[in-house]
Amino acid sequence: MEVACSANGVPIRLTYERWYHIVENHDELVSYFHEVLDTIEKPHLVVRGNKGTLKATKNMGRKKWLVVIYKELSKHDGFVITAYLLDIKPKGEVIWQQ
Repeated sequence: MEVACSANGVPIRLTYERWYHIVENHDELVSYFHEVLDTIEKPHLVVRGNKGTLKATKNMGRKKWLVVIYKELSKHDGFVITAYLLDIKPKGEVIWQQ
């Protein structure tokens, strides 16, 4: 298990079980483990998601955005739900911006 601190200073857990789930469904992310953690720690944008989730996003180059969906359970705990790549800037209510 790895931990990255969100823009709010909350430790966000990325368990190996979750990582396997992510790459099983998004095989293009196999080599992006450290980028996922970096996106949580140093996002370009954080957008409000559904059901209390947050979307940390980072521009990875031309028309390529890495999106990491996570949930902050408290000021001291949170976890990654999933991650994926988009070819457009994610939409939604921006709650934090670099």
